Amino acid sequence: MGLIEIAELDDPRLALYRDIKDPQMRRREGLFVVEGRFTLRCLIEDSPFAPLSVLASPPARLALQDVLDELDAEVPIYQAPNEILQELAGFHLHRGCLALGRRPDDFGLDELVRAATRADGSSLLVVLEGLTNHDNVGGVFRNAMALGADGVLVCPRCCDPLYRKAIRTSLGGSLCVPFARADDWPAGLRQLQAAGYSVVALDPEGESIAAAASRGLPRRSALVLGTEGAGISEAVLELADLRLKIGMASGVDSLNVATASGIALHYFREALETCAPS
Repeated sequence: MGLIEIAELDDPRLALYRDIKDPQMRRREGLFVVEGRFTLRCLIEDSPFAPLSVLASPPARLALQDVLDELDAEVPIYQAPNEILQELAGFHLHRGCLALGRRPDDFGLDELVRAATRADGSSLLVVLEGLTNHDNVGGVFRNAMALGADGVLVCPRCCDPLYRKAIRTSLGGSLCVPFARADDWPAGLRQLQAAGYSVVALDPEGESIAAAASRGLPRRSALVLGTEGAGISEAVLELADLRLKIGMASGVDSLNVATASGIALHYFREALETCAPS
């Protein structure tokens, strides 16, 4: 299809991009939005999805040309002045590019377990309960990608990991790490237990995660994270096989949930690598 120059904001070929500020875009169009050069590279090179179209400023298009050349020839690549991108995005796009992708069918829990189980049978899932802040959800997905989690399960109340802000904050993690939404809560955790997972709650009243890691952490773990205020619900705590806490200075009882996820996932990554067969 080649490069398509866009000179006017009212160009009809930008119709779908005009809706990206609308949080209901998922329900109406079945699309997700990717912003920024790094995340677009992640979409093309590392995720199972492909963009339906790309919209970039001239500098961004040149910087991304190597990955854009990998796209199917039928995928339109629009080039427009940065002013048009800013108007569409609703803020200044420092990295000068947008892309639209088709939302996949939601994973079921059984599919997630299959996708998240390693060849040796081990598995590390992150479970999010009640997280409604897209920055936090994106931050957890970024850590899950960086620290080798095999998948993420979100409760029915969690915000959408494929909302554009969550994708941007995750640096593409929510495009690359498999995830599913549990329809029934907390019954989904019982289903994980039936599949051999230990439900591990990150809880300020639990035992030290450092001490537990020194003894060995479960090879199939579902690490549950709650909100900074309410924390993990009593219903989930009652189901937990293990409660762990991160040691903190006296007088401090919580961390940002994304920060906490990074610390906890580091311990689990180290434990899985230690017990991995040679």
